[in-house]
Amino acid sequence: MFSKDSLRRLILPLIIEQFLSVMVGMADITMVSAAGEAAVSSVALVDLINVLILNIFAALATGGAVVCAQSIGAEHLDRANRAANQLMYIISAASLAMMALVLLFHRPLLGLLFGQVEAAVMEGAVTYFVISALSYPFIALYSGCAALLRAIGNSRTSMLVSAWMNGQNIVGNAIFVFGFHRGVDGVAWSSLLSRIVAAVLMLLLLHGKRNPVRVQGLLSFRFEPDMMARILRIGVPNSLENSFFQLGRVLLVSLISTFGTAQIAANAVAINIDNFGIIPAQAIGLALITVVGQCVGAEAWDQVRRYTVKLMKLAYLCTWGLNAVLLAGLPLLLRLYSLSPETQWYATVLIFIHNGCAMLLWPMAFTMPNALRAAGDVKVPMVISVCSMILVRLGCSYILGVHFGLGVIGVWIAMVGDWVVRILFFVLRARQVLWKRHP
Repeated sequence: MFSKDSLRRLILPLIIEQFLSVMVGMADITMVSAAGEAAVSSVALVDLINVLILNIFAALATGGAVVCAQSIGAEHLDRANRAANQLMYIISAASLAMMALVLLFHRPLLGLLFGQVEAAVMEGAVTYFVISALSYPFIALYSGCAALLRAIGNSRTSMLVSAWMNGQNIVGNAIFVFGFHRGVDGVAWSSLLSRIVAAVLMLLLLHGKRNPVRVQGLLSFRFEPDMMARILRIGVPNSLENSFFQLGRVLLVSLISTFGTAQIAANAVAINIDNFGIIPAQAIGLALITVVGQCVGAEAWDQVRRYTVKLMKLAYLCTWGLNAVLLAGLPLLLRLYSLSPETQWYATVLIFIHNGCAMLLWPMAFTMPNALRAAGDVKVPMVISVCSMILVRLGCSYILGVHFGLGVIGVWIAMVGDWVVRILFFVLRARQVLWKRHP
């Protein structure tokens, strides 16, 4: 069903889009640092919550993408078009509800999570959180449209719109921060404006008649409960899984904050560099949703297995190559940061733990499960992920980091243990669902 050329056209733009996202995240922090350390802290704290919320939108979008891809594979384009419209309604309602909750309860929520921070940091966080909330409907629409474009195999368009959005965001940051000498509010307004433009562009592009799947007639508000239920059966468990995962990461950052400044800084630097090492595997995971989803829709289970194995081999090849380069050039990369000898030592250890183990484990732990989700199997992967996060990553982080005194290194060892447990259960589930259930 997919030639080498069509796979290349699907995967390469996804890799570029993921790379742009990581680069822009680094650029944002660099630019806002011109407004002072309080501004950096405000943005960093709120972004922990924003990432959790945006992952909910992305998970709901994945539900729509799976239904759409399966419909395309079954050659039911009318059903795919209906699914696209219903996804827009679902994701709009979810984002508006989330925006309203943040606008009403932003101060109590920030006080609950970060009540001990300095007054200047808290005020900056309040400002950034409120303006960020205004952008939720637009980034949600963008995420939904991007997922639909990927479902039809057109990842190039979403990559180009992403490039525009991120480029506009960087230019806007420069204008607000360096031109108008604004701080946190300038960075937030820049993100809001770029997300508005991206959402409008995506909706216009998906309305075009050239697309096999289109978003049209949204204002007629034609609700289809059965189609919504199909999307939510995939999207809601996926949202819960992502939410627990991100909440776990927030709790781990809170735990690491008790280990001292050097370990906090090393953790931040290591995460920054580690993100690059998993970009190809993340992109291939998104591609799996399209490829496997369409094969499932066509009931071509032999091709489901074939493409799952093929794309997993590609994920491992890319992960090995990229992480080998990162580890070899690590001394040069760490020179980009002004680190004390102690912080640099911790960062080096953490990066070797993550990137070294990622070469063996990360694709199986995080890329391969997308084949299960694309096949409609979402509840069991959700249970596996949530239980592994709570029992292994969080539980062992406390035991190794606090009880045995390993600090941040213990937390990262627990993370690798979480990967191992995920792999054991995901492989068993894949054998049961993708191989035995559909021989």
